[in-house]
Amino acid sequence: MKRQRQLYRPDNNKSFLKTYLQIKGGTMNIFEYAMQVEKDGEEYYRQLAGKTANKGLQTILTMLADEEVKHYKAIEKMKTAKPEMAGTTILSDAKNIFIQIQESGEDFDYDTGQIEVYKKAQDMEERSRDFYLEKANEVEEEYQKELFLKLAEEEKKHYFLLENIIEFVSRPKTWLENAEFYHMEEY
Repeated sequence: MKRQRQLYRPDNNKSFLKTYLQIKGGTMNIFEYAMQVEKDGEEYYRQLAGKTANKGLQTILTMLADEEVKHYKAIEKMKTAKPEMAGTTILSDAKNIFIQIQESGEDFDYDTGQIEVYKKAQDMEERSRDFYLEKANEVEEEYQKELFLKLAEEEKKHYFLLENIIEFVSRPKTWLENAEFYHMEEY
């Protein structure tokens, strides 16, 4: 019987690593694993974007999906060569979108289930960050270590952005007044 690939979902009961190691009978290497994590993250963010009615949040979630694609490509290249991965402007871009949402005066309706979905995405980012930090100490090539550390930093930014989305969804009328928001790109 052929084994079905199981997408990572933050609410799965199996451990993060164990789920992936089962995909190919335990033969998946760290690069394949990391690429799968990024691919699953992309799919998850695209699903979330499709489920929100707010155009600004759709844009931010699509940006997060696109970031996961960049990570995937960098890891894929890292298997055979030293990759170049440009820095991200996702926090400053997201800040501009949040300002546009505020200036539009659009009412924002949400359900409490959205908060849990975003918290699960945060969990996914935190686990990815931890994985990259751990693997940065295990790889032999310095450029691989540097990329894993950079990816860990990117995942930290995604976590922070999701924290801001959760805050926005929880209290859209007052969230933009939060001083933390105005320093997003410094994070």
